[in-house]
Amino acid sequence: MLGISELRLTNLLLAVDDDGIATVTLNRAAKRNALDAETIEELIGVFTALPSSGARAVVLRAEGPHFCAGLDLVEHGRAERTPAEFMRLCLRWHEAFNKIEYAGLPVIAALKGAVVGGGLELASSAHIRVMDETTYFGLPEGQRGLFTGGGATIRVPALIGKARMVDMMLTGRLYSGDEAVAVGLAQYRVRDSEAKALDLARQSARNTPLSNFAVCSAISHMQNMSGLDAAYAEAMVAGIVNTQDAAKDRLDAFARGTAHKIAPD
Repeated sequence: MLGISELRLTNLLLAVDDDGIATVTLNRAAKRNALDAETIEELIGVFTALPSSGARAVVLRAEGPHFCAGLDLVEHGRAERTPAEFMRLCLRWHEAFNKIEYAGLPVIAALKGAVVGGGLELASSAHIRVMDETTYFGLPEGQRGLFTGGGATIRVPALIGKARMVDMMLTGRLYSGDEAVAVGLAQYRVRDSEAKALDLARQSARNTPLSNFAVCSAISHMQNMSGLDAAYAEAMVAGIVNTQDAAKDRLDAFARGTAHKIAPD
């Protein structure tokens, strides 16, 4: 496995600040940050390396006015792939997005402009999504003679429900503004999605790494289990996390009454 200093990136930018906040940037603005095969491989490399790099949280952002327009249709049209070749490509997309969702680092997506098709698949693999006033969401595959292949059928219904996803694919319906937040496509709508995403990343990074690992990995795994199995897994994770040495000072502060109070601002 390559470390972050060994990665050779063309379509992504990667920076990690002194607080352990990593910023991963989609860097194909001229293509509306469409995802070609090379970008998918770079995402796999970056999100494989980050968990062991000392990073505490990740901001996922994009250059230009759009977050991501999805599958690079020009590359796809020219490649003339066989069904088996495209299936293997789809599995690489799943690998990339599973690395984001399950690796145990908080990933906050700063959204703007188009978040459509594979761009929505990418965004839905993040743990928190922050949209700005320009953001719109869509799944236009149905109008283009295509079908989703990077996890939309798994993650998008978990956010908005099956019926809304089917509607988006059949009719080309777009979501934006307050409606997008109301249905669950984003958790925050702000003027500056990147500033808000960075603030949320810094908040998340103040948690203990083991707690964040559980929140950003175990919950997703438990959603794939039966209720009985999930209950057992939850108890096991709680047994490990809730007895960690790194939490002792925080528990002592609570006992002394000096801990941060959980109350509305």
